[in-house]
Amino acid sequence: MKLLSTFVFVAVLATASAACAQTGSRMPDSAAPVVEAPAGPVQGRLQDGIRVFKGIPYAQPPVGPLRWRPTQPAPDWRELRQASEYGPACPQPVARTRGIYAQDLGAQSEDCLTLNVWTPANAHNAPVLVWIHGGALVAGASKEPLYDGARLAAEGIIVVSINYRLGVLGYLAHPELSAESAQHVSGNYGLLDQIEALRWVQRNIGAFGGDAANVTIAGESAGGLSVMYLMTSPPARGLFARAIAQSAYMISMPELREARHGHEAAETTGLRLAQRLNAANIAALRQMDADDLVNGATAAGYSALGTVDVQILPGQLVDVFDHGEQAPVPILAGFNSGEIRSLTILIPEPPASRDTYERTIRERYLDLSDVFLRLYPSGNIRESMLATTRDAMYGWTAERLVRSQTAQGAQSYLYLFDHGYPAADEAQLHAFHGSELPYMFGNMQRTPPYWPAIPSTNRERRLADAMVRYWASFARDGRPRAANMPEWAAYGPGAAFIHFSDTPQLSQRMMPGMFALHEIATCRRRAAGDQQWFWNVGIISPALTRQEGCP
Repeated sequence: MKLLSTFVFVAVLATASAACAQTGSRMPDSAAPVVEAPAGPVQGRLQDGIRVFKGIPYAQPPVGPLRWRPTQPAPDWRELRQASEYGPACPQPVARTRGIYAQDLGAQSEDCLTLNVWTPANAHNAPVLVWIHGGALVAGASKEPLYDGARLAAEGIIVVSINYRLGVLGYLAHPELSAESAQHVSGNYGLLDQIEALRWVQRNIGAFGGDAANVTIAGESAGGLSVMYLMTSPPARGLFARAIAQSAYMISMPELREARHGHEAAETTGLRLAQRLNAANIAALRQMDADDLVNGATAAGYSALGTVDVQILPGQLVDVFDHGEQAPVPILAGFNSGEIRSLTILIPEPPASRDTYERTIRERYLDLSDVFLRLYPSGNIRESMLATTRDAMYGWTAERLVRSQTAQGAQSYLYLFDHGYPAADEAQLHAFHGSELPYMFGNMQRTPPYWPAIPSTNRERRLADAMVRYWASFARDGRPRAANMPEWAAYGPGAAFIHFSDTPQLSQRMMPGMFALHEIATCRRRAAGDQQWFWNVGIISPALTRQEGCP
């Protein structure tokens, strides 16, 4: 649809109905929609009854002297802004392999802090779901076709997707940056972007027909990690009412000025990286071309993570949740049965024999080894190693989240995505990391180029329809429901969960013994103080000796 000229726009505005005015619209739905938001007027597109607005700036471009500064809101505007195209992706390394996640994201720029809105044409006080993309905090963008929000919006909710600073541009800590800060901290810039986007939603979403008091944050993988960061971050408190964490991982983080839990201090990492990049100071780093900086940091082995700085991230995620200091919101959380099948870089080479495997596990897991070998036996070593890393990172995290929120009195819901289809199963990728996304977004034909093709069958469409409705219903009122599908019971005393296989099935007590084993193992690592809880599990785990305060 062609956008209207200013002249036609003014003429249509003169006859706009009062009903449209209630949601900030200055145009009837038959034309390119315009919303008068507090930030300024934006014109989008109407697609099958959904108003779509893309590339709306929510923050100032973090370039030049604003690189590695706390996020600043974008200035308001008065002229009509065209919002029909996505903004550029934030700078990130170019994929060098044809992996299933590889895709061309088009233009990249540090001027990337934009968001997109999908809203039903007649939305009024509609629930809002804010999507945070994954990509290990170093890659990805809100423009990915998989994240198109139209199908979810057709269920009566508003979908917002956001960009945020990535990699070294989003998470670098450095003593000079800390000295510049009024709070004497650095790092976490990508997280501050996410918080500013949520503030933009609070100020503006009403004009799009949304309810600022009914916002759900949601994300997968690093997006799920970001959801947990937001749940524990004091500046994010009150900006959302519910949370969805898909394949999240509650891993250890570096601390700003102290080496702990197997991480060097984040500021030390920043100093070492600057040296590797031949930059004498932050001024020199700010003068570097963004692509050179991103690619240089990647080549130097820089890994983006949130930093425990007391101000933005007050403590290790596990500790904050243990103390009950996270946001007391309902959560929907889960993981996929084949998470590591597409992430085999996270597992080491398997041992040569069953005897070597069992001996190594006994050396590493000590008094826990009998339980470990029962859950992850030596009969099929590779399958056991895939399951070990899956459970230690994703399964334990998902169940810990719903247990923690249930303990706070918040209705919380657990799932296991265990669905396969011919192309994925033939590639030995059954229910791989991220494979639930085409279903919960209803975008099965919008996957990346090398993603195993999902067949266009009634079976696949029924599962997608169910997941879309469960997710939209949870965003609506905190209760995931789908017509003609099993009622999704809260986790509660019965440890209920939904098993997504060919169809959703309500079950209880997922993988008995899994959570308890990894909870004890993580407790011992935390108490030791010099070990990460990451993917260094199974045959590459440190010896898990008994520690005070741990079973």
